[in-house]
Amino acid sequence: MNRKVLITLTTLTLTALATNARAGHRTFPQLPTKQTELPTEQNGALKEPVKSVLDHYLKIQSALANESTVGIGFSASAIGSAIRGDSMKMLPLKVAKQAEILAGTRNLSSAREAFKPLSKSLIQYLADHNITSAYVEVYCPMAKASWIQEDKKINNPYMGGSMRSCGTIKQKRGASRSDGQLTDDEPNQV
Repeated sequence: MNRKVLITLTTLTLTALATNARAGHRTFPQLPTKQTELPTEQNGALKEPVKSVLDHYLKIQSALANESTVGIGFSASAIGSAIRGDSMKMLPLKVAKQAEILAGTRNLSSAREAFKPLSKSLIQYLADHNITSAYVEVYCPMAKASWIQEDKKINNPYMGGSMRSCGTIKQKRGASRSDGQLTDDEPNQV
């Protein structure tokens, strides 16, 4: 009787293996490589921590544009923590360091200066990963610096209330004029 059970189990195992082989199933999962990992999900939504970093960045941008330092330290620290805690290392450590410098600022002027390199790094990251759908890059000729915002109504974090609408919307990377999206080549004065 033990022999019949053994033969039955062996037959079932071989049948299952043969069925999986015909169906094209792999027995070992393929691990993603660094080159295939993108900061977006299949539906185009941003993955964490990129989404969290950009959400906190936009809070900082808004506070600076409204002549306030309230919440900047918290949001900048949250950016640093999100990047340092990311096991996939999606964002460069340089961005975490820049955010931590911003978190340590004590006045509006120094916060605005520390915001410039953070903005530059995040703009570069978005360009490198071809993320253009939800963000607009704006350049301020007075501050000689750019920043990211969500809409086309300019809200300048470098000049604040005195020149809140000062800036040029830069065209989004990789898009053509005919599709209504912005391109890098031709700025749109606002």
